[in-house]
Amino acid sequence: MESSNIPGFYKLSMEKRREILKKFANLTEEELDLIRNMGALGEHLADHMIENVVSVMEVPMGIAVNFLINDRDYLIPMAIEEPSVVAAASNAAKMARVKGGFKAIATDPIMIGQIEVSGMPDPFGAKFRILENKKKLLEIANQQDPILVKLGGGAKDIEVRVLDEKEPMIVVHILVDVRDAMGANAVNTMAEALAPYIAELSKGKVRLRILSNLATYRLARAYAVFDKDAIGGPDVVDGILEAYKFAMLDPYRATTHNKGIMNGIDAVLIATSNDWRAIEAGAHAYAAMNGYKSLTKWEKNEDGDLVGYIELPMAVGIVGGATSTHPKAKIARKILNVSSAQEFAGVLAAVGLAQNFAAIRALATEGIQRGHMELHARNVAISAGAVGDEIDLVANELVRQKKIRLDVAQEILKKIRETSS
Repeated sequence: MESSNIPGFYKLSMEKRREILKKFANLTEEELDLIRNMGALGEHLADHMIENVVSVMEVPMGIAVNFLINDRDYLIPMAIEEPSVVAAASNAAKMARVKGGFKAIATDPIMIGQIEVSGMPDPFGAKFRILENKKKLLEIANQQDPILVKLGGGAKDIEVRVLDEKEPMIVVHILVDVRDAMGANAVNTMAEALAPYIAELSKGKVRLRILSNLATYRLARAYAVFDKDAIGGPDVVDGILEAYKFAMLDPYRATTHNKGIMNGIDAVLIATSNDWRAIEAGAHAYAAMNGYKSLTKWEKNEDGDLVGYIELPMAVGIVGGATSTHPKAKIARKILNVSSAQEFAGVLAAVGLAQNFAAIRALATEGIQRGHMELHARNVAISAGAVGDEIDLVANELVRQKKIRLDVAQEILKKIRETSS
């Protein structure tokens, strides 16, 4: 058996790495040709984005239509492998238009940098000394990024939290307005610069200094009214409210409920090469701050219409990182045509609300499987070996039989080919 201990693998050319991979995994020449397909990124750019590159991984990118947000029309690029997500978002947005679409707002793009300090003799005394020198500390932080300050951003405030009195530990928060960037690099640089000054003031030992992905000062909110008749009548409204109550009462349900929200948000983040893992972490942590619950709120207004609201951290950027280097990410951002990170955050919140509405409406009516499995049937048909017109023929028969399974698809495909031969 080949060893995975490969000294200097990162130093090798991409083709040499592929040759090693071919031998290790016993890849065929056809499989190696697929690996060599680098798409829009190309070898040079991909090789400089991450380490040990051998290929790229394509994900279908679709466009969610019908979105009206703050009285402006948007086409939403979404990159995702899961069927029904793009269709569901588009359908939800169409229903929301009846009552004026979505309204969205976002706070200033404030990120939190954390500096952890331990071993000081007097944690509350340390807190006082640090806050007493806040002005000087902010000046030092802002010296690290004069361009950000010139754009209206920069370090704006400092907070100190005592985490443990008995075995003293405090954490210093630097609150940084990062403007249109995600902000990790700027925040981490400031935290590193302040670390020795914090150690001196606190008389403790500084260890960790890094941003937090729980961006509680950088929130996006969206709101929409769904006409009761447009979505299926009063009974559907009540069914959605019951589904929401379930998610508020039960963390097992809330987890899947919030996963549906992130289906939509993550797809847009991937299309624009934003850090979807950071947004996922922040969203779920925010949902768990008072016991894990739904990120959305649903209620009924005086007219009996359904009202939806979402609020979650949204640390996204439209400049810097892969969002500015990936060729298709730049095109996706051009399609979105957002002019600031705050506008982008609001759009993402609206997409999350739309996705949640679509999911719980389906659950409250015909069930989630019907529409989802109809779309999934095509993937099963392809897995069974169907090509061209065979894909729809097999998928339609799978739906008719209500058996969306690979073995059934293979049998259907066999019969189709026997009949046509």
